[in-house]
Amino acid sequence: MRTFFLQGHQVRELTGWLEALPDDGFVWVAMEQPTFEAQLGDVQAMLQRVCGATLVDLHVSDLLNPSLPSTFESTERYDVLVFRRLAQASSAEASRQNGRASTGQRPAPRGGMPVLRRIDTRPVGLVRFDRLLLTVHPPACGILDAYAARLLAVVGQPQQETHEPGRSAPVRAMPSSPADLMLRLVGQMVDAYLDLRREFTRQLDHWQTELLNPRTRFNNWRSLLDARLALHELDEISEDQRVALLDWTAALADWPAPHTPAARRERELLQVRSRDVLEHIERVVHHVRRLEQSAETAVQIHFSAQSHRTNDIMRTLTALTAIFLPLNLIAGIFGMNFEFIPLLHARSGFWLALFGMGLTAAALGLYFWRKRYLERSR
Repeated sequence: MRTFFLQGHQVRELTGWLEALPDDGFVWVAMEQPTFEAQLGDVQAMLQRVCGATLVDLHVSDLLNPSLPSTFESTERYDVLVFRRLAQASSAEASRQNGRASTGQRPAPRGGMPVLRRIDTRPVGLVRFDRLLLTVHPPACGILDAYAARLLAVVGQPQQETHEPGRSAPVRAMPSSPADLMLRLVGQMVDAYLDLRREFTRQLDHWQTELLNPRTRFNNWRSLLDARLALHELDEISEDQRVALLDWTAALADWPAPHTPAARRERELLQVRSRDVLEHIERVVHHVRRLEQSAETAVQIHFSAQSHRTNDIMRTLTALTAIFLPLNLIAGIFGMNFEFIPLLHARSGFWLALFGMGLTAAALGLYFWRKRYLERSR
């Protein structure tokens, strides 16, 4: 468990259980799921002591459920946002180990390109109180360490507002409230999906080139099928994330109206950040669906090209068969066991028959070439 006290541009990491909230600022309590489950009684006592409320049993079950999709629920005292993140290598291995320990079975490894092994998600629970944010992470979660290091790195630096490319509002170096910190953590999780999207695009572009190249024989169908299944899974995950953020945005709109200019500006910044995170999620959803359609289109074009190539081959073979069929007929006639056949005993009979067969083949070849039956496909 790690506890951080944030006030203005100051960040201080606390030790032990929180006894009371400070007069100003807010507190971030980050815990891993095994620690949260083992020390649930102490966590509930701390929340009752500093926030005047405890977590509902159903919400506790949601925070400990490794299969829960992204969702959002709001109560009178706190909000619960469960957001599925992409597991990195260490956390993915930890989740697989947890799955083996709980079920006693070894999950089947995912095949295909290496990027598919990153489609391993674990939920992160974020509980927002008025002046406290409780986050429940899966084991070995890099988001906690990365953002904690980022907060501690700006200690002592003056807080200022900077404009980032692609954003419509200024971005503060430090979060100003639990809701602001929650949205920043969610935005960091969404960025991992954007990076994964780029890797998918490069791999699928390579496969499309192989599928449409007539000189190569594509045989990586299992990997392509795994990629399509992974894209479908990523689409479902992103759609759940979008619905959860939409519910949060609706709940944010129902908050009581602020009475001071600073509070109104803080509310506007929260709305802008919520829309920004939602726009990122929608970009992931749109791009994943476009990749699914692109992969499906490439497969259809591949089979259409193969069918067209097969038709060209059959057309050529049929034309050649039609050319040699009269020659076989002439050869069959002169091979009959009759005693009297014209040109059979003539000295020039063989050459006349051969000339007639050649003339017939040339005439039929010219005719089929004019009809484009023997044309080489480009």
